[in-house]
Amino acid sequence: MSNNQITIPVEKTANSRIGDVDFNDLPFGKHHSDHMFICTYENGQWDNPKVVPYGNLELDPAAKIFHYGQSVFEGMKAYKDISGKSWLFRPLDNQKRLNISAKRLAIPEVPEEIFIQGLIALLQTDKDWIPTTSGSSLYIRPFIFASGSGFHASPADAYTFMIACSPSGPYFTQKIKVLIENTYSRSANGGVGYAKAGGNYAGQFYPTQLAMDKGYHQVIWTDDNTHEYIEEAGAMNVFIRIHDTLITSPVSDRILDGITRKSILAIAKKEGIAVEERKITVSEVVEAAKNGSIKEMFGAGTAAVVSPIGAFGHDGTDYQLPEVEDSYADLMKKRITDIQYNRSEDPFGWRFEVK
Repeated sequence: MSNNQITIPVEKTANSRIGDVDFNDLPFGKHHSDHMFICTYENGQWDNPKVVPYGNLELDPAAKIFHYGQSVFEGMKAYKDISGKSWLFRPLDNQKRLNISAKRLAIPEVPEEIFIQGLIALLQTDKDWIPTTSGSSLYIRPFIFASGSGFHASPADAYTFMIACSPSGPYFTQKIKVLIENTYSRSANGGVGYAKAGGNYAGQFYPTQLAMDKGYHQVIWTDDNTHEYIEEAGAMNVFIRIHDTLITSPVSDRILDGITRKSILAIAKKEGIAVEERKITVSEVVEAAKNGSIKEMFGAGTAAVVSPIGAFGHDGTDYQLPEVEDSYADLMKKRITDIQYNRSEDPFGWRFEVK
């Protein structure tokens, strides 16, 4: 981690909104903490990092974010343990992935010291916003967008990096039903699927809504060329357990290198669970559902951590997944959240104290 210390001034709000929030009933992403971090890129460098009261932005209508979609983001969380200490989970992985995304969209990379020290300054300022209620956390959204203006189709000359926070409860509270998509694609070879680009998610909304209209919660994305291979589950990586082997698609330029995904693979290895990172076909999954060899499916991502899938649909047929004791989904969620909330040892060195 960078030892380059920077000065981050903090302007505190005169009117905290924390008293208006019911921390026992936290919808995901609805409320926002009192402050935000902001840093700007102009004349070839990132400068003027600061923590300020949460509020609206003023942008030129010609700002290139509105016209050419130069925007990338991350998702992470802060947790509070029973002694009141605050923790992050693998924050340097988020910082590195943000820059991988930025580079793909011709956005200047954010230095590690600005990302990490800005994040710490914000969390120290808004530490009371980190929930202590079970299953809740402070969702953190770092993002960069093109704030430079002009209608010419080219990268902007100015950018804004921000971090905003939202105290949130569980993302999904029940098993979800998913539809295997065989018309629309999330991403393509040579594209930006591996980046957390805002446009990736905008492009998902329409086919996801079509699936929801049919009674599903989310879409299982397949490859863009043949729609024969399973790739992701909504905005999450997907895991499939056939017999006692856990299978997930290998990352590529179409598939996000999920931090929760990497954590599950490491935990599975430590637990002695057989894992295969390989392409898996839709027909293999359907056949496994028919012959009873499929035991479970689940999505994995920061927001939900692990989201069990109760059923999937394909070509007009729904396949119900069995209820299994000692599920891998439950095991993975417990192992990860125990580390995140400082309830267990951290043999991987993932936990990062905010102090």
